[in-house]
Amino acid sequence: MAPASAEKQSRQASEKRDEGRAGMNLSDMWRRVRARLHAELGEATFNSWFKQVEFVGIDDGRVMLSVPSRFIRNWIVSHYADRLHKLWAEENEVLTRVDIAVQADLAAAKSAAREVAEPEAPSIPAVAPASEVAAKTAQAREAAVLSGAVPQGFEDAGVGAPLDPRFTFDAFVVGKSNELAHAAARRVAEATDVTFNPLFLYGGVGLGKTHLMHAIAWEIRKRQPERKVLYLSAEKFMYQFVRALRFKDTMAFKQQFRSVDVLMIDDVQFISGKDSTQEEFFHTFNALIDHNRQVIISADRSPSDLEGIEERIRSRLGWGLAADIHPTDYELRLGILQAKAEEMMSRNGPVVIPPGVLEFLAHRIVSNVRELEGALKRVVAYASLVGRPITPDMTQEVLRDLLRSNDRRVTIEEIQRRVAEYYNVRLADMLSARRARAVARPRQVAMYLSKQLTTRSLPEIGRKFGGRDHTTVIHAVRKIDELCQSDSGIEEDVDLLRRMLEGGHSAG
Repeated sequence: MAPASAEKQSRQASEKRDEGRAGMNLSDMWRRVRARLHAELGEATFNSWFKQVEFVGIDDGRVMLSVPSRFIRNWIVSHYADRLHKLWAEENEVLTRVDIAVQADLAAAKSAAREVAEPEAPSIPAVAPASEVAAKTAQAREAAVLSGAVPQGFEDAGVGAPLDPRFTFDAFVVGKSNELAHAAARRVAEATDVTFNPLFLYGGVGLGKTHLMHAIAWEIRKRQPERKVLYLSAEKFMYQFVRALRFKDTMAFKQQFRSVDVLMIDDVQFISGKDSTQEEFFHTFNALIDHNRQVIISADRSPSDLEGIEERIRSRLGWGLAADIHPTDYELRLGILQAKAEEMMSRNGPVVIPPGVLEFLAHRIVSNVRELEGALKRVVAYASLVGRPITPDMTQEVLRDLLRSNDRRVTIEEIQRRVAEYYNVRLADMLSARRARAVARPRQVAMYLSKQLTTRSLPEIGRKFGGRDHTTVIHAVRKIDELCQSDSGIEEDVDLLRRMLEGGHSAG
C-alpha cells in the first residue's frame, strides 16, 4: 500500500506542476499577444481598444476575453477579429476560436453558474460551465464571437424612422431636374460595395429627397437583407444623442450608430448651431466612412452652403457625390401628375381625371412635388364627396387659395426693385460693388428677404446681386437678423417690406 500511496502522491504533484506551467504559459501567451498588438497598432489605438481587455481563460481550444462595455466589444469584433485569432493561433495552433464577452455579463453568467453548480465547486473557476449557463441567458445571447461573426448589439426598434412603402424607385418619376440624384441613388442601392461615400442629396422642400432615401433603403433590404440599414431624420439623431447624454448612456448610443452598414440621415441642416450634436455626428460619420460603411445624407442646400454647420463637417460631406435635385419643370410635373392619377384611378375606382386638369395643375402649381400631389388629392376627394365631375373650372374653384398663393411667388428681381424704391436708392447702385452704408444696408435687406421669401439657393441669390459669393449672402442674412433683434427701425422696415411683397405684387 505504501508504494501505491507514494505513486499517487507523485502523480498529484506532477499534475499540479503541469497546471502551474500551463497557467504560466497562458499568461505568457496573452502577454505576447498584447505586446504584438501594441507594436502593430501604436500607443493611442491600443489604449483605446485593448488596454482594458482581460484574459479570462481557455476551454476546448477557445480563448475567452472580456471587456468593460458592449461598444468596445462590438468594435473589436468588427475590426480586429481576424488579427486576434491569428495571433493566438500562432501561439498555439490548437486555439481555433476567440470569444469575447462584456465583463458585467460574464459576472452574471458566473453567478448563475454558481447557483446551479454542485456543492463541491472546483477551486479554479472553469470558463466552460459559465459560458454554457450564459448561453441560456439574454446576456450571453448578446456576446459576440471574434472568429468573424457579425455583432448583434444593434437593434433599430425605436431608433430609426419607419420607411414609407409608397416611396420606391418604381414610384419615382425621373426628369432632367432629378436624373443625376436618381441615378446615384440607384447605383448606391444596387452596388455590392461602397461607391459614393457619402452620397449627399440636396434640394428644396418637396422635390423628392426623402423619397429617394426611402427607395434606397427598400432596395438594399430587398437585395441584401443581411445589411443593417438605419434611416432617421437629423432631428431624431439629435433627440437620441440628447437622451443618451441625459441618461449617461453615450456608449450605447455610439454602439447603435456605428455598428450599422448603411446610415441615412435626412435633413441634416436641422443640426445647425447644435455644437454637441455636430461633434457626435462628425465622429460617427468618420467612424463609418473609415470602415467603408455607406453614409447617405440629405439637406435643403449643398454642403458648402449649410449655415451653422462646422467647416470640417461641410468639408467631409463634400467628399463623396453631391447630387442636386432642381425645381421641377413643366414636363416633369405633368409626368408626376399622370402617374399619381393612374394610381388614384386604380385605387379609387371609376374616377375620371381629364388630361386638361392635369395640364392646368402642372402649369399653375410650380412650388414643389408635395404641394402638387396634395392639390390633385384635394380635387379628387372633393369630386368624390360632393359627386361632381372633375373639370378645370371645378379645379380652379376648389384650389382657389392654393392657386392664389402660387400666383404670389416672389422673385428676387421684384425684391430688389421694391427695396430700392423703399430706401430711395438706384437699383443699379444696389447691385454694384459700392460699399457705402446708404447702399450696402438696402442690399443686405434685399439679400435677407430673398433668402426668406424665395426658394433660391445662396449661390443663386449671390449671382443675382452682381455676381457676389454665397458667403456675402450668409453675412447679409446674419447681419439683418442681428439688427432686427437690436434695432426696432430695421425690424419695422423689414416687416413692412415683407408684407408689401407677400401681399400685393404681380408674378414676374
